[in-house]
Amino acid sequence: MSKTEELIKAETIITGHVNADFDCLAAIVAAGKLYPGATLIFPGSQEKNLRNFYMESATYFFNFKQLKEIDKDSVKLLVVVDTSRKIRISHVKSILDNPGLKIHVYDHHMQSECDLNPEFIIKKPWGSSVAILTHEIRKKNITLHQEEATILGLGLYEDTGSFMFNSTTEHDFEAGKWLLTCGMELDVITDLLNRELTSQQISLLSKLLEGAATHTINDLDIVISEISTPDYVGDFSVLVHKFMDMENVKVLFALGRMNDRIHLVARSRTKDVDVGVICSAFGGGGHAYAASATIKDQTLAEVRDELFSMLYSKVTPKLNIENLMSKPAVAIPRNMTISQSVERMTQFSLKGVPVVDNMENMRCVGILEQKIADKALAHQLGDVDVEIYMQHPFSSVKKDCDLHRVMEIILGQKQRLVPVVENDKVIAVITRTDLINLLVQDPARIPESLFPENKQVRNIRNIMRNRLPNKILEILETAGQMAEEFGTEAYVVGGFVRDILLTKPNFDLDLVVETDGIKFAKKLAKKMSGRAKYHRKFKTAVVILPDGQRVDVATARLEYYEYPAALPTVELSSIKMDLYRRDFTVNALAVHINPSSFGKLVDFFGAQRDLKDRTIRILHALSFVEDPTRIMRAIRFEQRFDFRIGGQTLNLIKNALKLNLFNKLSGYRIVHELKLILNEDAVPGSIKRMDELGVLEAIHPLLVLNSSREQVITELERVISWHSLLYLEPTISVWKTYFLGLCMGISKPKMEQIYNRFSFSQTEKREFVHLRETIFWAAGNIMNIRKELKPSEIYTILHPVPLEGVLFIMARTKRDMIKKYISQYLTTLRLQTIDITGDDLKELGLIPGPQYAQLLFETKLACLDSVVKGKDEQLEFVKKKLLNLVNNKTDEKL
Repeated sequence: MSKTEELIKAETIITGHVNADFDCLAAIVAAGKLYPGATLIFPGSQEKNLRNFYMESATYFFNFKQLKEIDKDSVKLLVVVDTSRKIRISHVKSILDNPGLKIHVYDHHMQSECDLNPEFIIKKPWGSSVAILTHEIRKKNITLHQEEATILGLGLYEDTGSFMFNSTTEHDFEAGKWLLTCGMELDVITDLLNRELTSQQISLLSKLLEGAATHTINDLDIVISEISTPDYVGDFSVLVHKFMDMENVKVLFALGRMNDRIHLVARSRTKDVDVGVICSAFGGGGHAYAASATIKDQTLAEVRDELFSMLYSKVTPKLNIENLMSKPAVAIPRNMTISQSVERMTQFSLKGVPVVDNMENMRCVGILEQKIADKALAHQLGDVDVEIYMQHPFSSVKKDCDLHRVMEIILGQKQRLVPVVENDKVIAVITRTDLINLLVQDPARIPESLFPENKQVRNIRNIMRNRLPNKILEILETAGQMAEEFGTEAYVVGGFVRDILLTKPNFDLDLVVETDGIKFAKKLAKKMSGRAKYHRKFKTAVVILPDGQRVDVATARLEYYEYPAALPTVELSSIKMDLYRRDFTVNALAVHINPSSFGKLVDFFGAQRDLKDRTIRILHALSFVEDPTRIMRAIRFEQRFDFRIGGQTLNLIKNALKLNLFNKLSGYRIVHELKLILNEDAVPGSIKRMDELGVLEAIHPLLVLNSSREQVITELERVISWHSLLYLEPTISVWKTYFLGLCMGISKPKMEQIYNRFSFSQTEKREFVHLRETIFWAAGNIMNIRKELKPSEIYTILHPVPLEGVLFIMARTKRDMIKKYISQYLTTLRLQTIDITGDDLKELGLIPGPQYAQLLFETKLACLDSVVKGKDEQLEFVKKKLLNLVNNKTDEKL
């Protein structure tokens, strides 16, 4: 047998970072439960006790292997735990270039960027990787044996400092609680973690204490200590823990020169010093409160100098914002008009002002930005009170707050100014300009977490692959590849992305490209054997593929409105501005589809938060002024997803209705949105919500709800649902059926007002007039009859009525007998056919004409009443009818 044949074939291997601790070892074991049949690879450790435990227990019980035992070419999937950096998995470097290798990552070190290009990643700011993996194990209802629970607990307890570290989260406690139910042995964990120090370690601890020096760096006390020893000393991190406990130190960096390497162990008990970031710069890793690194080819003095340099650049000094704020604050009262506020801001050259309850109490109730006020003024809203369009909710600070919080608000939350309050009164403000002036002088003050490029970016590539059909994925991948060839960026945007996250089916593809959308669409159509239609004014196109799939393509654009309720004017823009023009945050999502970042979620406006909170929130204060139909859309989405319209958005809806903006909308735009609402699944709820907010009255005063209409519309939902389950042809126009309910009780002359307001075409008007007239005729005939009707009588009454009208009558009546008649008509009588045709009548010598239809109709009525059966009897029935007709004509002549 050759050497190659003796190697282990392993399609999936699981490993962690070099110099593994208990959390890493435990995370590998935990991942093994998620990937049955995977091979566990131990990365090696410099902790002696950990090595002993591994040698005596883990190797035997959990069947760990070394990479040299594995056939490297057989590895298709690499699972990495407790790290997401390539430099920390050097022991498996040789397989990273395997063709088609997939990588899955589970990590809790948020400070380090992932450079492994994983297909799947879970990265959470929890106290341990074990907690993350335990959560996944519980989701899959996987059971653990006592030994497995104990080793997972060992990692959990070590990395959270027995739940004492600041990095510990409620998720770590939850994991510990569940592991106890699985039989986790706490005495075993205690024995392994609470180990006695050796005489050598006690000696080194003494040297660490003696050599410690406190340095004040950017107003913070940081302890640095150094030791040197010719040999490696195990459990160096334990000595650092002991040091922290003994001296009550908040921040400690311990440097140990051992043999030919420098070992750096860092601990922090304050958010002002993120030791994970600092150790990452030395090629190590960890989290904000505990981290380490091993440095080769540098002297102790070189490492020390570099550490000081890092500390001065990374540690944010405390700054009293009292020296930064502008006072006294220029404020405006909530009842000041937009025009007056613009004058005030212009007078003081302000980009924004706090809005107060009144100028006496100075209680801050919102913020007004100049750009919003100017825009409102351009829309002729100068007489409106500023409280309508002020920003609310908002964030404020007290004067003893630290600078980091101010930066979070201005840089992170994009709030232009921050009111400084004392005893509930605005005493000053900190503006974006104030902050920029400070940061220009000392940009090192900006925390890395506030740089956009350093924020955790969510990639939903795997979610897309799990939830989308292959043909949709193929379209997106093809379009993304084309964008790459164009040298531009492409995104799939809007409701498609929203519904992926909500796990709802939606295959309406809406692409946005940062180039000429029409040119892009033409090339995409050619590549996918489809055809393109385009609209040059709006720089949009639609690609229609051979199977009928439509792909909308738009040029990334900025829309602006020349006056309230106008159609938009379009300009070229970026994806952010394109998303900003949309209606609600939950629809302002995009997913990058270029190959290099396929699946990257773009969320500028907090859409993920609003999806989680089940909230419909407008993107900017004048959105409803610019397009009042968005009010109807807000209601439609609220009811469809069982969300709620946010408080500020609700106030803006009410204000837009007060301005009577619907009167400026064309009837076509109103009825288009109304049809969309009336074709939804939750129509009664939407209609009630529109009536509650005054939208129905704004559309047309004749459409407001009364108890009769509300009752019929509620019943219509049940009737339409019942009919849809019959799967009968033809399908009905659902919106027309509900519109009948809205118009119930309106006289014919007044209906003319509605037809005209909604700009119904002559054909639409004629069809609706006919529908109402046949309903009126049929309802009068069927509802007033007290005797039992024959099938032919039921058919005669209901046959002239379009199906929408029949369902309306069914919902309108309260009599069970009539409902039974209508059910019989829809499910049986309407569908029953006769055996003879016009050709049979022609063979009888009858000249084609109106008589054909009448004879066939009478034959069907006879069949419905079982007077005649089969083709022969039907022909005899027709012959008798013809004979009677001839005899009658003869009698007339005589």
